Amino acid sequence: MKKQIKTTEAIFPMPVLLIATFNDDGTVDVMNAAWGTMLDRDMVALNLTETHTTVQNIKKRKAFVVHIADAKHVVEADWFGVVHGSKEPDKFKKSGLTFEKSGLVDAPVINELPIAMECEFVEYQNDATGIGVIGKVLRTSVEEANLKDGKVDIDSLEAIAFDPYTHGYYKVGGRVGDAFKTGLKLK
Repeated sequence: MKKQIKTTEAIFPMPVLLIATFNDDGTVDVMNAAWGTMLDRDMVALNLTETHTTVQNIKKRKAFVVHIADAKHVVEADWFGVVHGSKEPDKFKKSGLTFEKSGLVDAPVINELPIAMECEFVEYQNDATGIGVIGKVLRTSVEEANLKDGKVDIDSLEAIAFDPYTHGYYKVGGRVGDAFKTGLKLK
């Protein structure tokens, strides 16, 4: 029997995305965002309010990079979520991570994270049903160590997910079936 609980951001798993931009002074800004998804094969949506420095940077620079956070960098990922750049000007530097400027967009690519999606800002939706930041993915790059037969090896990524019930992080992994095939056993 199910028991009613308090409603929260109760869709699990929620991806842990690290959104990277440049600040006005050229320093790197990164925020931890769990509310993001794909709208299409080459379009991302980030449910972020305009009060975030990251969103202000995205609108000014017309660019951002979405990184998939991994278990190896859970400390850094959480750091980017608990510390605000306006209160900690050396936030990125203190993380110990490094970056290279994207060759396609005016945003940083974090070297240590396994997946980077370089995005061009499309629009910001802020009406009652608006999603927030919409971006077009111009390039996705993956560390070679996380590829198997030319495809992303999800288990090797050790991507992390956010648990909105207890505010924990969990590794994503362990294939349990084949999409568009396993269910056909019931046919």
